[in-house]
Amino acid sequence: MNKYENITSLRKYVRTKKNKNIKDLKEAAIKWLKASAENRLSYEIDWLGVPIIQTPEDMILMQELIFKIQPNIIVETGIAHGGSLIYYASLLELLGKGKVIGVDIEIREHNRKVLEGHPMFKRIELIEGSSISEEIIEKIKKIVPKDSKVIVCLDSNHTKDHVLKELQLYNKFVNLGGYIVVFDTSTSKLAELGACEKSYINNGPKEAVEDFLKANDNFEIDKYYNKLYISYSPNGYLRRK
Repeated sequence: MNKYENITSLRKYVRTKKNKNIKDLKEAAIKWLKASAENRLSYEIDWLGVPIIQTPEDMILMQELIFKIQPNIIVETGIAHGGSLIYYASLLELLGKGKVIGVDIEIREHNRKVLEGHPMFKRIELIEGSSISEEIIEKIKKIVPKDSKVIVCLDSNHTKDHVLKELQLYNKFVNLGGYIVVFDTSTSKLAELGACEKSYINNGPKEAVEDFLKANDNFEIDKYYNKLYISYSPNGYLRRK
C-alpha cells in the first residue's frame, strides 16, 4: 500500500495569484537565467553532499513529478558528478520503492567512488557508455521490468541530433502516463544571448523536442511544469498520452 495515497490535498487552501503578470515573469526569468548561466550558479548546489548542477526550481518541479508518478524506474542520461542521481534516489527512498539508472559516456573514478560510498547508492545502478549506443540500450532493457512506471531524464550531450536520437530510443521505455524530461531546453536561447556556446543556436534540446513531437503524436508537452518560469528546461516535460 502507498503510504502517501490518503493524504488530503491542501492545494485549494493555498492563496495563489490568479492573474499573474506573465510578461514580467517571462522577462525577469530569461534575464535571471542568462545571469545565472554566465555565473554558473547551478554549479554551487549540493544534494546530500554531492554536486547536483541544477537550479533549485527545476529540482522542486522534478520532486512534484516523481511524487505524482511514483515511478519504479528513473533513467538519467548524463550524470556529471551524480548529485541528481542521489536526489532522485533519496526521493524514491522516501517513497519506499524504485531504482535510478545513471548512464554516462565517462564516469570518472573520483565520482564513482563517492557515489558507490553514498547511503543512497542502494537505489542506483551506474552504466558507463554512450547513451545512444545499442549496447547501452540493451543493458537498460534488461534492467527495466515490463510495464514499469518510468521517468526518463535526458541531460547528456545537448546538441539537437544527439538529444533527438535519445528521444527516439528512450521513449520506448515510457508507458502511458510516464514522462521524458528533456533538460536544458533553454540552451539555444541562452546561446543567442551569449550565455553559452554559439554552436547551440538552433541546435539544442528545444529543437530536438520540436522535431520529436512532429513525428510522435503519442507525446505532448505538459505545460504545468513551466509554472515557475525560472527553469533551464521550459517545455521539456513530455508526457506519454
